[in-house]
Amino acid sequence: MCCWSPTQINWQAPYACTTCCRLAWFDCRINNRFDRGISVLERAQTVRLMIFDVDGVMTDGSLYYTDSGEEMKAFNSLDGHGLKMLKQSGVQLAIITGRQSKLVEHRARNLGIEHLIQGAHDKRASFETLLAQLGFSAEQCGYMGDDVIDLPVMRRAHFAIAVPDSPTVVRQYAHYVTGARGGHGAVREACEVIMQAKGTLDAQLASYLA
Repeated sequence: MCCWSPTQINWQAPYACTTCCRLAWFDCRINNRFDRGISVLERAQTVRLMIFDVDGVMTDGSLYYTDSGEEMKAFNSLDGHGLKMLKQSGVQLAIITGRQSKLVEHRARNLGIEHLIQGAHDKRASFETLLAQLGFSAEQCGYMGDDVIDLPVMRRAHFAIAVPDSPTVVRQYAHYVTGARGGHGAVREACEVIMQAKGTLDAQLASYLA
């Protein structure tokens, strides 16, 4: 029997129960200037549209170029499968990124992410346009970013997520800060938090545990 009983409220990443090895997010609280006593799971449970930045979130933020000047990016396969499971859980996925990249277009297509906005210099405007197109409210949306350009959207989204190597001000405006770094499982962690909140994580894992 699991005897995990989390009591801390100032943590920023999931802890593992030493008895059953399950991740325990259940009493995780908001740890920023907007604390209203709402748990991370309560915020995550409302997410119907999850939006991600790319550089520093889906990647580690490094930029690679070939001798001919072609840009290259490295994505994490664990993140990719997490996104697919989240989509299967009924959450729509979107990307809003300030850069333009055919690699991102290919990655989004490969993962079945239908809503892709590139070259977004005003991410707040892109966010509002996307909500209007899809018929969602900000209270139904989550956003995951890593830098100050993401703050206008993070302040609007009901569930804002940052990576641990984000600037301090970005982490302060996040409702949840992942333990994993961008490009190294942060997106997967965020996906599992949302699925845990919605009660779909066990069902997604069941086929692999049969």
